[in-house]
Amino acid sequence: MSKTDNALTELGVAAIRDGVASGTFTAAEVAAAFNTAAAEAQGALNAFIKLTPEKALEAAAKVDAARAAGQPLGKMAGVPIGMKDLFATCGTETTAASKILEGFVPPYESTVSQKLWDAGAGMLGKLNLDQFAMGSSNETSAFGNVISPWRREGSTAELAPGGSSGGSSAAVSARIAPAATGTDTGGSIRQPAAFTGISGIKPTYGRCSRWGIVAFASSLDQAGPMARDVRDCAIMLEAMAGFDPKDSTSLNMPVPAWETSLNADLRGKKVGIPREYRMDGMDADVARAWDDGIAWLKDAGAEIVDINLAHTKYALPAYYIIAPAEASSNLARYDGVRYGLRDLPQGAGLQDMYAATRAAGFGAEVRRRILIGTYVLSAGFYDAYYTQAQKVRTLISRDFMDAFQTVDVILAPTAPTAAFGLGEMVSDPLAMYLNDVFAVPASLAGLPAMSVPAGLDRQGLPLGLQLIGRPFDEQGVLDAGLAIESRAGFTARPAKWW
Repeated sequence: MSKTDNALTELGVAAIRDGVASGTFTAAEVAAAFNTAAAEAQGALNAFIKLTPEKALEAAAKVDAARAAGQPLGKMAGVPIGMKDLFATCGTETTAASKILEGFVPPYESTVSQKLWDAGAGMLGKLNLDQFAMGSSNETSAFGNVISPWRREGSTAELAPGGSSGGSSAAVSARIAPAATGTDTGGSIRQPAAFTGISGIKPTYGRCSRWGIVAFASSLDQAGPMARDVRDCAIMLEAMAGFDPKDSTSLNMPVPAWETSLNADLRGKKVGIPREYRMDGMDADVARAWDDGIAWLKDAGAEIVDINLAHTKYALPAYYIIAPAEASSNLARYDGVRYGLRDLPQGAGLQDMYAATRAAGFGAEVRRRILIGTYVLSAGFYDAYYTQAQKVRTLISRDFMDAFQTVDVILAPTAPTAAFGLGEMVSDPLAMYLNDVFAVPASLAGLPAMSVPAGLDRQGLPLGLQLIGRPFDEQGVLDAGLAIESRAGFTARPAKWW
C-alpha cells in the first residue's frame, strides 16, 4: 500500500466520517485503502469468509455523489465495515461459518445491516466466526480458524482472536477494517474485543433488531459494534439500533444521541465491584488490570462500592443449559429440505436425508450443543434442567437489579485470561466454556455491557475490562468506558507480521 493508503487505514469511524464530510479525502479513497489492506491480510489472518470490494466501492461512490450534490450525509458516511457472516446480506452469500449454509444467498437484508447501509456504511466483506456463533476461540468455523494479529512476546505461536466474533475482532485490531458488526450471546462481542485490544459493546437486549440474524439462542442473541475506541462504538451503535416491527423482541424506544452525550466525568456516579468475580487463583495480570480500572474510575470522580452478586457462580451452568436448548430448537430448520446443504445418499428416505445432511453440515461443537439442548428439553429432564436454569436466570437478573439500587455501573474483568493459543483448549470443551465466566451473567440478564482495553499482560497481550449497566443505560456504560479509555492510554497494537 502507498503511504496515503496506510494513513487512511489508521483512521477509525469518527475520523473517516468527519474527513469524508469535510472533503479531506473521498469515501472512494478510504474504501480502496481498506479493500487493499483486507486482501493483503486475508491469507494470513483468514478474518473474512468472503471479501466484497465492489460493495465497499459502490457504497463509497454513493456517499461521494451525495456530498458533491450537497445532500446530508449519514452517521456512517464513507465508513467501510466488516459484516459478521451471521447477518443476512441480500445477494451476498451468508453461511454462519457452517457448511450446511454454504452457497445460501439471501433474497433479503437483515435490519441491522440495512440500517448501516442507510447510514452510509459500505461492506468490505463477510467476516469469519465460530460456526453458528458457537465458540470462544474462532476454531469451530467450517472455513478455517481466524488467526489473531497479536503474538506473545518472543513467540510466533498462533493465538485465538476470541469468539464467536473472532473475524470481527481480528479485522479491527489489524487495521483492515475501521469497525465491524458482532453478535453477543454469552460474551461474543466482549471477549474477542478484550483478546485483541479493541472496544465492543453489547447493548440492552432488544436495542438492535435480531431480524435477519442467523439465530443461536433467541433470548440471548444481540448485535453490537466492535471498533477501536468508545466514540466509534457509540457512533456505530446509533446507526444499528432502533425499533423493528419485524422483531417481536425489539424495544420500541427512541435511539439516544450516545456520541454527542459522551462524558468521562463520573462525579456523582457509583461503581460496583462484585466480590464474587474476585475468584481464587485469578490471573495476576487480570487482577492488576481490574485494580487499575478501579483507580481510573475513582480518578474520574466515581465512588467505588463493593456489591454482592450472589448467584454469579450458577450463571455458567445455567447459560450452558439455556443456550443449547434454544439452539437445538433454532437449528432444527436446517434439514436439507428448503435451503443450504442437502446430502441424499443413494436410496435414502426422508429421515436418512435429514440425518446425513445434518451430520455432514454441522461441525462437532454445533452437534455437541444440539445434543445437550435436545437432552435438557426432553421428557423427564425439562423440569430438572431447563426449568431450573430459567429460575436461576431470574435470580441472576434480580441480583443485578438489587445492585443497581445503589450503583450506576459495574466494573469487572472481561475474560479470566489474555488470549490463549489456537489448539490449547479445543480438546477440552469445559475449559473453553469457562472462558465465558465473567461475560455470561450480563447476557442472561439482558444488560448493556462493554469491554474496553486496559493494558497488556506480562507476555505483551491485551487485557480488557468490562462495564455492565442498567437496562437501557448504554450511555452510562459508554461514559464509564470513556473514563477508563482516557486514563488507560492504551495505544498498543499488534506488530504487523502478515
